[in-house]
Amino acid sequence: MYAHIEGIVSEKTADSIVLDANGVGYLLNVSGATLNAAPAVGERMKLYCVLSVREDALELFGFATREEKRMYERLRNVSGVGPRTALQILSVLSVRELSIALVTGDAAALTRVPGIGKKTAQRLVLELRDKVEDSELTGQGAAPAPNAASDGPEAEAIAALISLGYSSAEAARAVSQVSGQASEPDKLIFLALRGLGG
Repeated sequence: MYAHIEGIVSEKTADSIVLDANGVGYLLNVSGATLNAAPAVGERMKLYCVLSVREDALELFGFATREEKRMYERLRNVSGVGPRTALQILSVLSVRELSIALVTGDAAALTRVPGIGKKTAQRLVLELRDKVEDSELTGQGAAPAPNAASDGPEAEAIAALISLGYSSAEAARAVSQVSGQASEPDKLIFLALRGLGG
């Protein structure tokens, strides 16, 4: 029903943003990443939207990027993951971190999210690992959170391995295994290739 809403940020809370679009205030529930990407009150912002319909409520969920919205929709399609839980996952893990956890089968990373137990984490990995897109692994198109440390070297290394013909899952797995051993993309690529036997 709503693809996106663009307007003036009139309010911000710990988990929501109110956008004033032509005199109508839209309350959108947002993740921590989207809240961090939001401009100051009084400035213009565009949020991609999902409308959640329940018997007792209509709720709008807003996302700073299309990638975050797509990931939210995938999370919601997993049995047992409600709208608030999906938003909580995206507040704890960035789209890129979540994508890497899914393709590498790192269910433990998902259990860092309050309310996500071992079984739900394993179900998320099982159902979503093959649906992650290359751009989500490399962080392309994602809105960086202000004051957050850049995860550029890992993203560049993954993109380079994908361009060399490795699958997104192989590239993400190889880079995640060596990510603490170097800070420059070329060294990460070298170490990852060595791990891949290339």
